[in-house]
Amino acid sequence: MKPYSRMSAQPRRRRIALRALGAAAVGALAWIAAATSIPGAASQEANPAALVAGETPGYAVEDFNYPLADKILAEKNIVLKRGDGHITLAECASGAGLLEIMARDKADKICFKVVGNSGWLTLEIPAVYAIKGNDYTTAVDMTVGAEEKSYDILKNSWTPVGEAADPDSRDHMLVEIRSSK
Repeated sequence: MKPYSRMSAQPRRRRIALRALGAAAVGALAWIAAATSIPGAASQEANPAALVAGETPGYAVEDFNYPLADKILAEKNIVLKRGDGHITLAECASGAGLLEIMARDKADKICFKVVGNSGWLTLEIPAVYAIKGNDYTTAVDMTVGAEEKSYDILKNSWTPVGEAADPDSRDHMLVEIRSSK
């Protein structure tokens, strides 16, 4: 009789494990084949896996365009272009802590809410002459003709900008707001 050796038992265990793994793989493939293709099915309704795969949604890609900008333009005549979502149009009566903008062409103030650590928004509001800051450090860019000017907005007080700060009192268009804590 041959003495028992540990070395001879390892190859046998491997063969058993490989056979079990192979049987499991064949079983899994058979189950997948049975679940995804029903023999004799002529339509997609009979094959639910094909139906689901054909209706999967595409990938979402952020383009930073302001949501509902067309509706806001039609209702309030304010052009909101792009932003990171941290500066949004708000009702001025909604509370303190808003950026408030005065424009000669608007009867009421235009207000923006700022959230997060920083934000930016590109827009077009003509004839802006004053902006009240909030707790954020805010800078705005304005254009007059082909010239661009930047203004730092005072925290929690009104800052004259545009025609109010221009020696020639020219109309300035607000084109960008940038805020940070």
